[in-house]
Formats: sequence, structure tokens, C-alpha cells
Amino acid sequence: MKNYIKPIIASSVALFMLSGCVASSGNQGNGGDEGISNTATGAIIGGLLGTAIGGLTSGKHNRGKRTVIGTAVGSAVGAAVGYSLDQQAKEVAQVLNTSVNNNPSAEQDVNQDLIVSNTDRYVKIMFRDEMMFPTNSAIPTASAQRKINQLTPVLQKYQNTIIQTVGHTDNRGSFQHNQKLSEARASSVGNSISGSGIPNPLYSKGCSFSKPIAPNTNSTNWALNRRVEVYLYPNQESVIDPCRN
Repeated sequence: MKNYIKPIIASSVALFMLSGCVASSGNQGNGGDEGISNTATGAIIGGLLGTAIGGLTSGKHNRGKRTVIGTAVGSAVGAAVGYSLDQQAKEVAQVLNTSVNNNPSAEQDVNQDLIVSNTDRYVKIMFRDEMMFPTNSAIPTASAQRKINQLTPVLQKYQNTIIQTVGHTDNRGSFQHNQKLSEARASSVGNSISGSGIPNPLYSKGCSFSKPIAPNTNSTNWALNRRVEVYLYPNQESVIDPCRN
């Protein structure tokens, strides 16, 4: 145990020093994204996992060496995932003529009808209902279809990205009616994306009104809650349940 505690501690300290160095260089979108970039976060997580694996799986005489190697490899893998997500978000925002906005309050801004954001697990594109569909329809408007089509070059570049389209409604009408409408809208956007010929795995989900971003108490909030979201995941382990998380 004593032989590899020091390498683990040293590697961990180095990783957190790395995070401090890059904390000021993360995405700065409209919302002033703050803190450690996804690249640094991925490096830290990957590095710590690599440290643990290297320390626990190596023999007594070479444990310290393998711990350091495990840290380096884990950091590189984690940083690559983080960079990919950061880069994808920037490229998606660019083709949609906007910028990355990771401000938590952005989705509650009635003036924001298109928001691109990212975390250390996924990139999310949020389209407001009014710019996407006519009332009670699942057929995208012409302007919405153009926006969807603009995603194609980015998605073709990241063909291993898992795509999830998600529909949300307000709470007017029954849950079942809104469930069908949200599923139809999510599927419609998904079909438009897959119809562009990209090979990415893609699936759709409807959430009805189970995941509001504002209380369903007035017309302004109803409009905020009616939306379609497109999630881009680097791997299956990153996929969330968008109706709950």
C-alpha cells in the first residue's frame, strides 16, 4: 500500500493543478460559462481513474511506474472526450449562427428561441416550439427545417456521436395527448436529421409535460416549456433520461 500511495497523491495533485491552469480558458458563451472546461474535467476524471487502475493492478515492484502511466493514459482519454464536446458545441453554435451559452438561466429567457450548451457529458441544442412547429403540428416549419439541415456538416464530422431528439410540451390538455405530440415532434426532428444521410445512432423520446423548465402557470411559461431538444453524446455511458434529469 505504501509503495503506491505517494504516486497516487502526486498524480492527483498534478491533475488538479492542471485544472487550475485551464479554468480561465473554458468556453465563454453568451451566458459567461464559468469554471473548468470540459477538457480539463475529462482529464481530471480520466487521470484519477487511470491512477487508481494503475496502482491497483500492478505488481509490488512496478506499481509506482504503472500508476503514473495509468494516470497519463487516463488523462489523455478523458481530455479527448472533453475537447470533443467543447469543440462540437462551438461548431454547432457556429453553423446555427449563435454561440455556446451555458448560463443556467438562459432557457428561461423568452427572447432565446435557440440555445446551444454543453456539459462534460453532452452537447444540447434547444429549439423553442414557436420557431419549430405550427400549433398542434409535428411538421417542422421551413425555417426550422433549415436549422436542422445546418447541423448535418457537424454531425458528419462526428459520426460516432449518439443523437437523441426529445420533445416537451406545456400542461394544457391530457398527459396522453401531449405524450403523443411530444413523441411525434421528437421523431419528426430525428427523421429530418437521419434523412440527411448521416450514419450516427439516433433515437427519439417524448416527455409530454413531465420536465417543465418554468411553472405551467401562464402563456409566457407555456411557451418556454414547449420545446425540442437535441442531445449529442460521445458514448452510451453519457446518455441521460431527458424526461427526468
